[in-house]
Amino acid sequence: MLSIILLSYYSSQRIVTVYERLTTVLSAAQIDFELIIIDDGSKDDSYKIACTLEERYSNVRAYQLSKNYTSHYAIFAGLSLAQGQCATPIPDDEQQPYDTIVDMYRLWQQGAKVIIPHRIARSDGFFNDFFSNLYYNIINYLTDIQFPKGGADTFFIDREVIDVINERIRPINTSSIIEVLRLGYDPHLLPYRRHKGSNHKSRWTFKKKAKLFKDTFISSSTWPIRIIRNLGLFFSFIAFVIILFYSYIRLFGDPEFWGGYLPGWTSTIVIMSFFSGLILFSLGIIAEYIWRIYEEVKNRPGYLIKKK
Repeated sequence: MLSIILLSYYSSQRIVTVYERLTTVLSAAQIDFELIIIDDGSKDDSYKIACTLEERYSNVRAYQLSKNYTSHYAIFAGLSLAQGQCATPIPDDEQQPYDTIVDMYRLWQQGAKVIIPHRIARSDGFFNDFFSNLYYNIINYLTDIQFPKGGADTFFIDREVIDVINERIRPINTSSIIEVLRLGYDPHLLPYRRHKGSNHKSRWTFKKKAKLFKDTFISSSTWPIRIIRNLGLFFSFIAFVIILFYSYIRLFGDPEFWGGYLPGWTSTIVIMSFFSGLILFSLGIIAEYIWRIYEEVKNRPGYLIKKK
């Protein structure tokens, strides 16, 4: 059985359509599936409609998170509830063709533990495409995670990987796709062309995207810490050279050659301001890592599923 995790957020007008189209495609392919609807704290009738589907169909289960945690935490919640031998999350916007689910299921039958569907083209507008490509390029270059060309935000995984994520991965300040890619298992890449999808306004706001980038980058890279170390070494060396240089001028040089006596007020203020800013910036980066350690030791859950 395949567990499909439907990420629902203000999806009242789309849930029934998604289920019907999934049933058509997967029934034709003779794939047994369960649909786990995870409502991510919607304030409309999305969860009520999901519960209605659950009452009508035996392969539908509906759950609601205690608040809006964003889609990646909804995925973690869905994986914790999945009963199938394999699982994949899907958004409610129908931009990922459902035929790709069948293709991934066939690859899984052939032995693939992790399949990553990735977009081979984008058409979200110039700025969205630019920042999306910039995000994936930065992550690929500065972290130990490697996204396929075009990026990816979903996956198809075997029961073995599901159990590893549920038992070993803490869903705090991270994302599901990052954790899947980090686990290895020789992921199989499946390119696809994304559908236009529904015309609803995306609720994946800039603030949520910025938080995802920060969490992904810091949880997957030690580059900021190494930069601080290297900057410290570099400027310490420069300061040491300057100390030697001015000590020599003061003791053995000709003041007239260097323009006579200068009080050095401006240069002192500039240097102090520069290094004070550098120190505060470095402390801010270190604080981000320490804050994440603090979040881990508090042992709070990454999400809460409401009781029915």
